[in-house]
Amino acid sequence: MSTYTIPNSTPAGLATSGVTRLTNLGVIRVEGDDAATFLQGQLTQDFTLLPLSEARLAAFCSAKGRMQASFVGFKRSPTEVLLVCNRDLLATTLKRLTMFVLRAKAKLSDASEAFALFGLVGNAVPPAVPDAPWSQWRDGEASVIRLYPAEGLARALWVAPAQTDAPEGDALAEPLWQWLDVRSGIATLSQPVFDAFVPQMLNYESVGGVNFKKGCYPGQEVVARSQFRGTLKRRAYVVHGDAPMAAGEEVFHSRDAEQPCGTVVQAAPHPHGGFDAIVSMQTNAATDEGRLHAGNASGPALQLQPLPYPLLDDI
Repeated sequence: MSTYTIPNSTPAGLATSGVTRLTNLGVIRVEGDDAATFLQGQLTQDFTLLPLSEARLAAFCSAKGRMQASFVGFKRSPTEVLLVCNRDLLATTLKRLTMFVLRAKAKLSDASEAFALFGLVGNAVPPAVPDAPWSQWRDGEASVIRLYPAEGLARALWVAPAQTDAPEGDALAEPLWQWLDVRSGIATLSQPVFDAFVPQMLNYESVGGVNFKKGCYPGQEVVARSQFRGTLKRRAYVVHGDAPMAAGEEVFHSRDAEQPCGTVVQAAPHPHGGFDAIVSMQTNAATDEGRLHAGNASGPALQLQPLPYPLLDDI
C-alpha cells in the first residue's frame, strides 16, 4: 500500500504554541465520599488508587464491551472527580451512569457551565507540568493535564472554575487543535460512533485507557477476552485524504468493494490541505496491498500514516 508521509515537524508557517477554548467538550462532576469507588465499578480505569497528581484516560462501556463514552478523568479532591468528555454524549452518559448510583454516596451532575476548558500547545504548556502523559499539575484552582504530544508539540488540557482567568498564551485556532488531536492518534468518542468499538479498537490499552488489573465494570469480560485471547482484529490508524471526512463515515479497501473495512472515528482538516482522520480498521486492511477509500470503494483515496506511538503487546 502506498504511504503519504507528513513530516514529524509541524508544517511550516503554523503556530507552534497557543491556547484555544475547547467548545466541543463538557464536564461530568462526581461528588461524595464514594465518588472514586463508584467510578471504579463503571469505567475501564482504576479511580480508587488515582493520586491527585495524575489523570486517567477511561472508557464507559456497554455490557458487550462497546464504548459509549470516553473521558479524561481526574480528582480535584479525594471526594470530587471530573470527567471531561464530548458534549454530544454527555447527557446520555450522565443519565446512564446515574442509574447505577443506587446507595453509593456519590452525586453526579453536568458541570459544563461551571468549568472552563482550554487546550494548550507548545510553549503555552507550563514548564512545571510533568512530562509523562496523564500527569496532573495544579495551578491554583486550575488543573493542567499533560496529553500525548502531536507533531512533536507538547499539549495539555486546562480545566478550571468558569470564573478563573483564562490561561496565558497566544490565541490558537480551534481547527489547528482539532488537527493536532487527530495527529496524536488518541480518539475522543462522539455520537456518530457511539457503541461501535471495544477500547482496543481505538488502541486504548496502549495509551493508558484500560487497566486490566482492576475489578469488574460493564463489559469487562469482553474487553479482557479481546486482549488475552487474541480475538482483536481491528486497530486505530491515522490516515490522510484530499476530501473531507467525518466521524461515522465508512472506509473501504480496494480488495472488497462490498464490505467496509473501517470507520472514521475523528477527523480534522490538515492545515496545508486535505483531511486527516483516526480510523478504526481491520488490521489486514492496513497491511494488504491495495488502496483505502472513504465512503465507498470508488471514493476518495486515503493514505495510511505511521502511528505516533507504539502498540503494546505486553500489558
